[in-house]
Formats: sequence, C-alpha cells, structure tokens
Amino acid sequence: MNRFEGPGAREARLRYLDGDFQVASPGAFVRCAVTGESIPLDELKYWSVARQEAYVSASVSLARELEANPHLRRRG
Repeated sequence: MNRFEGPGAREARLRYLDGDFQVASPGAFVRCAVTGESIPLDELKYWSVARQEAYVSASVSLARELEANPHLRRRG
C-alpha cells in the first residue's frame, strides 16, 4: 500500500487551467490519465487543459500529446 491508499486518502477532482488548477473535490492526489499512477497534489506539474488530464511526468505528457495529435510527429 502506498501513502495515498490509506483510509483517509481520497482522490481529488480538479479543473485544470493554464498554469494552475482548481480543486473541485478535495483529496490528497490525482491519477495519471496514462499510467494510472497516483500523483500527490503538491507534486502535480503536468496536465492538459484541453483534455482535463493529469500526467505523472513530462515524457508521459508528451507521449499523450503525440498520441492525440499525430501530425506533431512530422518535421517541417
């Protein structure tokens, strides 16, 4: 069990904004939309405003962006 699976720990619901987020439902963490990993709110750095998804790392965020927008893989 990790520190977010204890009896009092709840998953937060957030509204992702440009450079910030609003807490819609309080909690200790959110889940990565790609990996399902728990992300403590104080460590949350990567998300998509357009998709309203959180990501555990920059590389996971980039992979999701390329998946959603395959045209970005092409070089000019």
